[in-house]
Amino acid sequence: MLAPHNASHTVTVNGDTEIFYTEIGTGDPVVLLHGGGPGASGMSNYARNVDALASRFRVIVPDLPGYGRSSKNLEQTDPFGALADAIRALLDHLGLDTAHLVGNSYGGACALRLALDTPHRVDRLVLMGPGGIGTTRGAPTKGLNALLGYYTGSGPSRDKLETFIRTYLVYDAEAVPESAIEERYQASIDPDVVAHPPLRRPSGLGALKTLWRMDFTRDSRLQTLPNRTLVIWGQNDKVNRPAGGQMLVDAMPNADLIMPARTGHWVQWERADLFNRVVADFLDGTYA
Repeated sequence: MLAPHNASHTVTVNGDTEIFYTEIGTGDPVVLLHGGGPGASGMSNYARNVDALASRFRVIVPDLPGYGRSSKNLEQTDPFGALADAIRALLDHLGLDTAHLVGNSYGGACALRLALDTPHRVDRLVLMGPGGIGTTRGAPTKGLNALLGYYTGSGPSRDKLETFIRTYLVYDAEAVPESAIEERYQASIDPDVVAHPPLRRPSGLGALKTLWRMDFTRDSRLQTLPNRTLVIWGQNDKVNRPAGGQMLVDAMPNADLIMPARTGHWVQWERADLFNRVVADFLDGTYA
């Protein structure tokens, strides 16, 4: 039996993008892609999931470009495409022809874009409240506005971050410990991040084209995507509208939908036991 991976590394991909990632476990490779909230990182977003999944899989947890210990440069004319390119290059570095992808919010958008561009590189796909679903078909939610406004106006602050997390990210505001908020806040005020916020509203002459490209419901490839997909969307998500779950399964030929009750945008954290069991069973074929 192969010895389990348990190490962190930083690699350079696509010329000048550094990707920090952690590997734990042995088995089929599963890449966990974190959300785009201020101060997010791979291991912090999946703190309640990595060990459980690593008992059955080789779990790879990168910090997406713009976050954590990865490079802070991210191409803004096609951000989802740039994220997908970086993670595909990480797969190349690891010698992986295919891998399961699990993505939350911003990471879900990365996973879906990677699958749309190169479906042969993706085995099974898990999307939790992914970004880019119907975003040009209605006004942004208050939660998304709070997320996008973190670095604008008066700039980042602990109060702004705590409001976002307790009011919009989770269903039960009291469930999030102060230590988690403080950790996220300190990461969010890294000078490189403040200078180059990774998640921002498109602007300039190409803004409309960028917005259109960032809405996957405008992409005809969604209707023929062959990959088996599990969509998980909290019924009380205040960042990305839960109606997006039905939009996805209506468009995708091989997608199932689970919508946990009394759950917000952070399903993998709020409903960790459910998430770990269902995702592991889905990825290894036990679920279906």
